[in-house]
Order: sequence, then C-alpha cells, then structure tokens
Amino acid sequence: MNREMFEKGLKTRKEVLGAEYVENSIKNADDFNMPMQELVTEYCWNEIWNRPGLERRTRSFLNLAMIAALNRPHELKLHVRGAINNGLTKEEIKEVFLQVAIYCGVPAAIDSFRVAKEVFKEMGI
Repeated sequence: MNREMFEKGLKTRKEVLGAEYVENSIKNADDFNMPMQELVTEYCWNEIWNRPGLERRTRSFLNLAMIAALNRPHELKLHVRGAINNGLTKEEIKEVFLQVAIYCGVPAAIDSFRVAKEVFKEMGI
C-alpha cells in the first residue's frame, strides 16, 4: 500500500461518503477485510475519483447508473448520499433511475427509487 495515495483517497472518500461512515468502515476492518479497505481507498477513491478528467458530480451520475444497473442496494445507498454531497438534486437522481429502468430493467430501477427515498428521508430532503 502506498500511504500517500491511501491518505489522498481517504480524504476524497470522506468528502463524498461522509467522514463518520468512512471512519467506521476503517475502524471496524480486521485482518480479513482491511486489505479491501486499503485497495478501494487507494485505487478507487484516489486513482479514479481524483483524476482530473471528470468532476465529482459527473462521477456520481455514472456511479448511480452503474450501481443501480448492478442492483447493489447497499452501495447504491452510499452513493445516493455521495451524489447529494456532490451537488446532484433529487430530480437528477430520479432521471438517472428512470433511464436505468429503460436500459437495465424496471426491477433494478424500482429498488433504486426505494433506496434513494430512504436516503432522502435520513438526510431530511
């Protein structure tokens, strides 16, 4: 693990997903899953999210669509919150999930709307 890359990724990860969630993920990691925490923090959150080619807002649009298409509700919940933190509106998130319904399937979109409503409620939106 490259410590500098990890720290840069950790900063971005906290800014997008929220410090409390990320700190709990790291704190609760053990010998089994800490390598995964290090991998996603260093490569996903630093190497990809910190690239200059796309703004965080655009990356959030992409993540919502891809994670919804994969029907991964736990990750989607995190990234709906991250999308809001990156400036997306409820209206924009709705449009992403409507497009997911057409191109990836209605069941994935229905689950995505359900997850997003939970996040909006939790965030008081």
